Amino acid sequence: MTVTTSRDRTTRTRGGRRRAVAVLVLVVLGALIPLLGPSPALHGTGEADAPGTGGIALLRTVLFAALAVPVGELFAVRLARTLPGAPPALPRSWSTVANSVGFVAALGLASVVATGNLLPTSPADIDVGGLYETRDGKLALLEVNGFLAAALCSASRRPVTQVLPLAAVVVAEALRAHPTTEYSPLVGSGLTLVHLTCASLWAGGLPHVLRTLRLWEPAEAGAALLGRYARVALVLLAAITATGVGSSLRRMPSGTILAQLTDTAYGRVLLAKVVLMAGVLALALWARVRLARAADPLTARSPARAEVSVLALVVAVSGLLTALPAPIRW
Repeated sequence: MTVTTSRDRTTRTRGGRRRAVAVLVLVVLGALIPLLGPSPALHGTGEADAPGTGGIALLRTVLFAALAVPVGELFAVRLARTLPGAPPALPRSWSTVANSVGFVAALGLASVVATGNLLPTSPADIDVGGLYETRDGKLALLEVNGFLAAALCSASRRPVTQVLPLAAVVVAEALRAHPTTEYSPLVGSGLTLVHLTCASLWAGGLPHVLRTLRLWEPAEAGAALLGRYARVALVLLAAITATGVGSSLRRMPSGTILAQLTDTAYGRVLLAKVVLMAGVLALALWARVRLARAADPLTARSPARAEVSVLALVVAVSGLLTALPAPIRW
């Protein structure tokens, strides 16, 4: 028994190291997409690369990821606590750390707005007072304060109260993405609001569900929790697809969308996002089939882990997408 236990521990240690290396590689790849993405995407399009596009894309990627973690965690915890017969134990929360990282990213983006949408080279370039005089500046400050309040709430005895400041961040980001000079900006903001909310629930909820399954193993409630998440994820996917298509058609009219998918930087990155989302959908369906047909439903964790990895790349591509020039309306 001692030998078996020792071998089991060695196997778990090696598995943990492999997962750690995989996560590290994924983080590096995710960082490279927004940093190196603007130049290849803009190559041959005739569009200008605005100064600091890579840094802005990276900051927005971090902001999106930091938003998804607490939103998805609240969603997953709700699913787990309403599951009949579920064990009381839950994984350690990552919300405080994620909200703190989001605060730093939002602060960086606010400094960009305060410098005239350029990366500041020194503190003297930042006009903090000017943030209160523009719409973008006020929204940037709202995101900074929202993440700060969410971090304080998540560290309190009632972490569920972080819902309100996180909702404020989502609303601010939806309004920021559609300036008042755009055609019917409130419609665009509404689409972005639903898209960002559903994407955060999906991308942030799945990692916490998988962490919960590992803590509950080998309880049967784990398979039930994953199945419940999968059912909700189908609705989230439908909403993400509908709002994504709607937003794309608003920015690229249906008669020009095929040409712009290859001839503009925005279209190219959007096409890459669509391909990644197709991969996410395939992995989600694979996990769904395993849940329904496999002798051990928990084998669905393998495609679900892969789904998390691809979702992380989707978040990185989304961050890059927000920093590129708006597509041409022919």
